[in-house]
Amino acid sequence: MSYTLLEISKHVEGELLGDPDYVVSSLGSLHKAKPEQLSFISNPKYANQLSSSEAGAVLIRDLKDASKVRNAILVRNPYLAFAKVSQLFVSDPQGWSANIHPSAQIHPTATMGHGVVLGPNVVIGANTAISDNVMIGAGTVLDEDIVIGEKTRIAANVSLYSGVVLGARCIVHSGAVIGSDGFGFAPDQGAWRKIHQLGSVIIGDDVEVGANTTIDRGAIDNTIIGNGVKIDNLVQIAHNVVIGDNSAIAGCVGIAGSSIIGKSCTLGGGVGLAGHLSITDNVHVTAMSLVTRSIHEPGSYSSGTALDSTPKWRRSAARLRRIENMAAQITKLEKQVSTLLTKG
Repeated sequence: MSYTLLEISKHVEGELLGDPDYVVSSLGSLHKAKPEQLSFISNPKYANQLSSSEAGAVLIRDLKDASKVRNAILVRNPYLAFAKVSQLFVSDPQGWSANIHPSAQIHPTATMGHGVVLGPNVVIGANTAISDNVMIGAGTVLDEDIVIGEKTRIAANVSLYSGVVLGARCIVHSGAVIGSDGFGFAPDQGAWRKIHQLGSVIIGDDVEVGANTTIDRGAIDNTIIGNGVKIDNLVQIAHNVVIGDNSAIAGCVGIAGSSIIGKSCTLGGGVGLAGHLSITDNVHVTAMSLVTRSIHEPGSYSSGTALDSTPKWRRSAARLRRIENMAAQITKLEKQVSTLLTKG
């Protein structure tokens, strides 16, 4: 795939500063790009790489940087423009050799839209409805009563349990499991009695689910993932969680049951969320934070201690263990000072 800079500038609605007929055939990072590649710069700290970059063209924000590169496309948001350009270089999955592989197993009651692609050994259960132009990779299993929206792409070896609804234009990566049982058990004389999970999982449009991520079905009500949500790899979303539109969840996040996350929130890598919490819209939780209470005001939140050398960390930890005694001593000193001032 190759494009002229004129074609790319029109695609990103940018201003071309250079040769409109110059052709790029792929994308590259600023310090490794070759003359046939397009790159971008969105962080000023990398501006010193512009003069030495071999990139054929660069998406830039500042006009003053244009003279440092071979060709430039001036855009308001280079990172967003780069995301739009990346769409042009995605291989067309419609190139698969067969629309429905002979080894695919389709229940007689399942319905298929136009242009559906099923890879080898795909299994489609009873009463499952697959819309137009859906692509499903090899070895994926869809249980019964599932609904898949149009133009959704499901990679190889994905498992969707019964009753799951997946919206339009979604992407589900390999190893994801959607609709498995939530962790529900009632204590019974020293043992555990299973609480059968009777809800399902409802996923909106334009959602991406990362590899080996699990989304549990609801215990009674449904687990709900809003439109435009982006979920990274190795994320655990428990039963009855609700995630608002356009929120983003980074890798290794764990969200306990019945928590509600608002719209346009971000959870950094490794964040843990206790159950039955409520997070308002536009909340950003930094990596490795533990959220144990509801958050009612938008903003950025963090917890934990940052990395330090081991000796310094140990000293800080020791002081932290003594903080209650230190607080008591401070209170005592405050009273003594107050008494002295009163006598004075």
